[in-house]
Amino acid sequence: MDIDHIRDLYDYHYALHRKVWGCIDYLTDEQFTQPIPYSIGAVRNHMIHLASADQRWIARVAGVSLPDRLSYDDYPTQAAARAKWDEVEVRVLDVVMNQITDADLVRVIEYPIHRAVTPDRTFTATSAVWQILVHIVNHGTDHRAQVLRLLHDFGAPTLEQDMMIYWWE
Repeated sequence: MDIDHIRDLYDYHYALHRKVWGCIDYLTDEQFTQPIPYSIGAVRNHMIHLASADQRWIARVAGVSLPDRLSYDDYPTQAAARAKWDEVEVRVLDVVMNQITDADLVRVIEYPIHRAVTPDRTFTATSAVWQILVHIVNHGTDHRAQVLRLLHDFGAPTLEQDMMIYWWE
């Protein structure tokens, strides 16, 4: 795997997220923030969780201090959530498209693991940059699938998110 392959994954990752935001546009702000007893709740929560995770992972890759986790309640409307999303997307794409090189992909990063992942202990994890970058895309695919199901339940349009279909288009 080289940086061009990673960049292709990120083109897919954010192109599909932008399409999902187009589906989210069919929701009212009330539907967007409606508590749902599934996964992490409201459609808003999924999208803010993804923005938060993407910005924290890319900070590790870029070697800058970790931003705080985003709070769902700070984004009471689709417009507010989308503005934050767009900000995070620009930052992530800048790092991936302009700062990472092939040599960076094998660099190993150490970081603490705690909280929900391992509630009873904290430890130091290590990952190569390429693993973190692939994880961001995989994590996004997982939550997009969950959001698409929630959108379907609200009667909003949904879309196909298979990578191969993206490449065919």
